[in-house]
Amino acid sequence: MDKNLKNEILRRKFEMTEDGSLFLPAAKVMIGGVFSNWVNDDIDDIQHSSNIVVNEGLNHILDIVFSNGTQQSTWYVGIYKNNYTPLAGDTASVFAGAGKGNEIIAEVDETVRETYVEPGPAAQAITNTASPASFTANQAVTAYGAFLISEGTMGGLTGVLAAASLFAAQRDLVNTDVLNVTYELQIADA
Repeated sequence: MDKNLKNEILRRKFEMTEDGSLFLPAAKVMIGGVFSNWVNDDIDDIQHSSNIVVNEGLNHILDIVFSNGTQQSTWYVGIYKNNYTPLAGDTASVFAGAGKGNEIIAEVDETVRETYVEPGPAAQAITNTASPASFTANQAVTAYGAFLISEGTMGGLTGVLAAASLFAAQRDLVNTDVLNVTYELQIADA
């Protein structure tokens, strides 16, 4: 089973659903996630954006679960300023930093990526809803999306890119605005 699941992903034997989830027909497994964001304390303006769990992230999950791979103990949330839709083949080395996503670095007060703090899985999902990642703008900047990565250094190009999302609508931030970001990953029997 584990070898077949890994082979399905490696051979691109999956379907992308409308919401960005992956469906692996032979294994009858659905993998997908949602980035949510809001500015300041305005949770009435919460925005939910489907994501892509990139191949690098899927392979990492399979390596940990089925092949005794080395687990990444801490994950981080980053935000980016290019109007870019993440692709399955994106990796940490080409997406983060000044890459395809063009990470927001100098325009926020934070000096490292925000830690993804989750209480553990429940109901086949994991999320940081109780501890959102927060980024405080120190100048005008437009945030187009967010990503989940195993490297904590802002602009860092190493580690594993797990997932990324182009927001449903851009977030135009001004000085002192706080962009809050949560991510939920769900793996369920289809």
